[in-house]
Amino acid sequence: MPSSTPPQTPWTAADARACIKLPTASDHKYTRGVLGVVTGSRQYPGAAVLTTAAALATGLGMVRFYTDAARAGLAMLVLQRSPEVVVAAGKVQAWLLGSGVAPAGGWSLSNWLRHRQMAATRAQAAPTVLDAGALHLAGTLRVPTLITPHAGELATLLSARGVPVSHHAIAADPPHWAALAQQTLGVTVLLKGARTVVAGEGICITLPPSTPWLATAGTGDVLAGIVGALVANWHLELVNQTSLMVKLAATGAYIHARAAHKASGGGPVTATALIDSIAPVVRELLGAQD
Repeated sequence: MPSSTPPQTPWTAADARACIKLPTASDHKYTRGVLGVVTGSRQYPGAAVLTTAAALATGLGMVRFYTDAARAGLAMLVLQRSPEVVVAAGKVQAWLLGSGVAPAGGWSLSNWLRHRQMAATRAQAAPTVLDAGALHLAGTLRVPTLITPHAGELATLLSARGVPVSHHAIAADPPHWAALAQQTLGVTVLLKGARTVVAGEGICITLPPSTPWLATAGTGDVLAGIVGALVANWHLELVNQTSLMVKLAATGAYIHARAAHKASGGGPVTATALIDSIAPVVRELLGAQD
């Protein structure tokens, strides 16, 4: 069983700034990145709203929210918050799957995935972010892949793959378990929690601590949307430079933490307030000189 933990590397504002892709005068919505989003469910409809709004706030060309008859209500909720979102199927350059989706029961992500895979064969391979109900797909997709579990979800995923571990053990040593999950599953791992770390091949990045007020419902969905947007921005580079995924994941977590501090101001924060702080944080990072 692989078990080595790479040296830990802290992530800074300068590192994050280098991973924010600036649009140019020649860019348009299809060159800045189109993110396909399959999130939310009848049980957790807010995840669809939060992931799409967070992606838009981070900056990209387009968000396509994938829907069908069973998910039409979710599309309406998404459009009420973010009328910029496109709910018609079409070309995408990255995917965000699973936030607010149960692994079993209700709407079937696996059924939709078969359709996605058929569409993907007609276009270039699309880098993919897997969250929550899509984590079980880790290691099964032949594209650059990022997973975004918390300790409990990673414990469930690793145990199902023959590496029994408790969420307490993972929370006690996030760098070790994130690195082991990366080696075991062959994907980039963003392990979120009080100590957020990102593990890629041969690298483990540690993020500055965030505010404890961030421990509230929906903030993980916001993180997924931020990272999804960054992956869409850099979709062309990721096809040939998969190692870039770990830097994008770390940057997404860094923006998320900074936005939480700004939204909190030392007090309670909601996922909605967190989204409203994303764009100001990105502007600050672009202007920072540290």
